[in-house]
Amino acid sequence: MRLHKNLAIYLGVTWSLLFAVMSFYWAAGGMIGVESLGGEIYKKAMERDPAFISVVWVTGVVKLGGAILLLLLLKTSINKKIRKMLSLFCIVAGVFMILYGLGNFTTISLAGLNVLHFDMSAYAIKWRLIIWEPFWMIGGILYVLAGRRGYQFIQNSF
Repeated sequence: MRLHKNLAIYLGVTWSLLFAVMSFYWAAGGMIGVESLGGEIYKKAMERDPAFISVVWVTGVVKLGGAILLLLLLKTSINKKIRKMLSLFCIVAGVFMILYGLGNFTTISLAGLNVLHFDMSAYAIKWRLIIWEPFWMIGGILYVLAGRRGYQFIQNSF
């Protein structure tokens, strides 16, 4: 069975929308899953710190922007230079997401081994290592693959 050539783009859009919905849910006051984030994030969410909540709303909007960026890669009538810039932006954003998730995974793992000290519960450490940091890395991989697909589209249009 041959996978659809734009699968990484569709999965990246789905990842971005899911991530945006989580941010909007938490910004609106939802608390399911917040404890799994741990540390200062959990404390500020529990306090409903207005500055922090504003940041959570903004991150939701940025995540929606990521979904729009990926959707633009599906548009066939886009100028080649713009498609190239969009593709490059997706790849760079994806690399940063992978590095962010990997960096957090490493430091949180070290905290879990008591090599580093973080103000984070064992519960949060577990869920950050099982869900959140791999989620960032998966999203990054999807953005890199989607960006590569954008470049392939340019090459195949000649």
